Amino acid sequence: MEILLLFSPGPPEIILILLVILIFFGGKKIPELARGLGKGIREFNSARASIETEIKDGMKGEPKKIEDKS
Repeated sequence: MEILLLFSPGPPEIILILLVILIFFGGKKIPELARGLGKGIREFNSARASIETEIKDGMKGEPKKIEDKS
């Protein structure tokens, strides 16, 4: 647990990262980047939830027999 705390960014590092983003992308581009990031996270969570549901449904059902086609 102590190792994770060692590598977590503190307030000065977060401020520095935000300043670098502001310098590289400018104030007008940041909302567009945030929207794209939010959309990507939403799509990822939706896909993850559908996969979890599919796996849980598969575990509830009867085991499928594997047919030998040879």
